[in-house]
Amino acid sequence: MRFPRFIDAVSRRSGLPPEQAADVARAVLQTMAERVTGRPTDDLAGRLPDDLDGYLSGAGAGTDAASGPAGPAEFLRRVGERAGVDEATARRGTGAVFATLREAVTVAEFQEMVARLPTRADGAVQPLPPTYDG
Repeated sequence: MRFPRFIDAVSRRSGLPPEQAADVARAVLQTMAERVTGRPTDDLAGRLPDDLDGYLSGAGAGTDAASGPAGPAEFLRRVGERAGVDEATARRGTGAVFATLREAVTVAEFQEMVARLPTRADGAVQPLPPTYDG
């Protein structure tokens, strides 16, 4: 998927202007890269637009997975901070990015990516992507 098409899909789903959707998408992928555990995220990164794949496969991938709170609120806080948006915008944008990623990669690749995110003691994935029905 080409970068403009990916961002257009995130913008459409979230209701954010394209420039802000791009900022949020980069922030989500960078935060995901910090949270992914296990092997590198190169498989998924190869399917992302060139402008985005570096955020998921960067050198810091996985290095922050065990430090600090790893819950959904912390994930959204980091996304909002990185993208320069409020929590509601971060939540809407994050949901749109996850929905767009589900379209950009195969079901197996998406499931593998989610399976490598840290989990709570009850086995729930953290952070849980917020749902967006739009």
